Amino acid sequence: MTDETKDERPSYEQARAELASVVERLEAGGTTLEESLALWERGEKLADICQQWLDGARARIDAARQDGES
Repeated sequence: MTDETKDERPSYEQARAELASVVERLEAGGTTLEESLALWERGEKLADICQQWLDGARARIDAARQDGES
């Protein structure tokens, strides 16, 4: 995990919803370069959080499948 603790990390659904909002704001334009860069950086962090959740889910599924095959 990154520098965030598990309690501070948003759920997958929260991160995905915020990421969608960030994308909408970037696509709409009208922000300064600095604001756009901050949004981009936040989007990258949110995408990473979503990927961590998905990787964790995949690991759990794989472990459950292996336990079921034993």
